[in-house]
Amino acid sequence: MLAEPGTTALFGSHVLAEVDGAPKVLRDHWVLLEGRRIAGIQKQRPMADTVLDAPGRLLLPGLMNLHNHCFSEMVARSNTEDGGAKRGGGSVVYTVLLPLTRSGLQILSPEERMAIARMGVLGLLMGGATTVMEPFRAGIPEMFAAAEELGLRFYGAPYLFSTAAAKVGADGRVEYHTEGGADDGAQDLAVWNALHAEWEGRDQGRIRLAMSPHATDTCHPDLLRAAAARAKELGVPVTTHLAQSRGEVELSLQRHGRTPVEYLDSLGLLPDLLAAHCVHCSDDDLALMAARGATVLNCPRVFARGGVAASYARFRSHGVRTLVGTDGYNLDLLGELNAASMISKIQAGARDVATSPALIDAVTRDAAAAIHRPDLGAIRVGATADITSVNLLHPHLQPLADPLRAVVALANRANIDAVIVDGRLLVQNGRHVAADEARITAEGAAAIQRIWDLPEAQAIFAG
Repeated sequence: MLAEPGTTALFGSHVLAEVDGAPKVLRDHWVLLEGRRIAGIQKQRPMADTVLDAPGRLLLPGLMNLHNHCFSEMVARSNTEDGGAKRGGGSVVYTVLLPLTRSGLQILSPEERMAIARMGVLGLLMGGATTVMEPFRAGIPEMFAAAEELGLRFYGAPYLFSTAAAKVGADGRVEYHTEGGADDGAQDLAVWNALHAEWEGRDQGRIRLAMSPHATDTCHPDLLRAAAARAKELGVPVTTHLAQSRGEVELSLQRHGRTPVEYLDSLGLLPDLLAAHCVHCSDDDLALMAARGATVLNCPRVFARGGVAASYARFRSHGVRTLVGTDGYNLDLLGELNAASMISKIQAGARDVATSPALIDAVTRDAAAAIHRPDLGAIRVGATADITSVNLLHPHLQPLADPLRAVVALANRANIDAVIVDGRLLVQNGRHVAADEARITAEGAAAIQRIWDLPEAQAIFAG
């Protein structure tokens, strides 16, 4: 168990604080943390148990990454770049990620699953994230345990599938049972309920659950309705993948006569939905999402590797609240902001879209609003003590004119100096204060290698 936090004083050469309800960069201020709350933002140095007073630091509200997949992306890592492992031009999701994660979970021991979970959580923290929403196959509940152990604020989102072993047919379409199709879904929902009973609210609410039906093409409408009803009953967020491939859109039109967005709206799921990717949404789809108060979870780099421009600026131009997540790819949230900026500017042909303040809001204030957590996403007195500190003294960040532009345009995970969650100092000088990083990495990589050694995996990676 992690110890209860004491008092911590952090000096920021630049502090992105909330002043009169809006973010403002303050020069040369101290932030005082008492227990799990921010107690002061001041010019004078306060007394505290722990003092971090290095110069050149930018203190940001704890960065929030609301779409990530540690396990599945580790399976794909360095196998799917440059068009690798994409047999027949099909989606990596259905030809690599779903089949290999299912096969992997059938052979891994609980200890191996925990090794993978620890490596993922460690990477997320060292990448600057304080809060993560993580959809994952229900067969790896160790994600909760790893987050609890290493200190991450965690919204675990075990998947619900109508058919756990969804197959892609020769026509490229995903099949699920249309008669009695809720069978696998009912089992998944029962597992979700058991995990909710075990984990919801651990460590004064640091560990939470979200409802995560996988996607419109892998979930029967009965399962989607049941998931939405259960989430509303419990007051938990709902997240799903939406319009992430052309095949999904075509299948929805064929099955339901509606786009995936229109289809979810007809089922009542669109209000408050956290929808990942949405790269194949039409302009009308995005207008509908904006009207319903849905949120897009934009993960630009994972699509860029496949030659697809997932533009943050396009979603924002339609009035949709748009956040930025890593999708498990690299786990570098600062790098993801840079990609969101660059891809948006190229796609729009304009330099003034996807600005640095807007993108930082996308992983702080806007993210907190999307999950109805006014205590997160801001440095202000009374807010939860989640802080991400960036070292701006690296040569590639100097000379410095504007710290927000610098952190989005030039910084990356190597510049993460400190990460504090619930007042606990977890990362200092770029290293986790308690974890054996080398051991965690070696054990996690060895567990993934067991999946790569499967004949099925060898065949997929051979193309």
